Amino acid sequence: MNLDAWWPLLEQDSRDWLIANNGDALSAAVIDDIARVHGSAPLDAWWVGENGPNGLYLSDAGIDWIEAVANGETPQPPPDR
Repeated sequence: MNLDAWWPLLEQDSRDWLIANNGDALSAAVIDDIARVHGSAPLDAWWVGENGPNGLYLSDAGIDWIEAVANGETPQPPPDR
């Protein structure tokens, strides 16, 4: 499922957190909300970035997509890998 499909299904608090903390490791609450609407975060999706000791990050493309949404744009996501 593409980011643009699950984005509107997230709780408003999660969307607000993602916009305000764009580029940061995802909080546990946001990961839980993504799992609620998506099932789980597939590690090969275009919007998934580094998953390391500091947590799970969005990819550069995912960060750019959220920034565009925050700016009132309607970005087109890249196709899933």
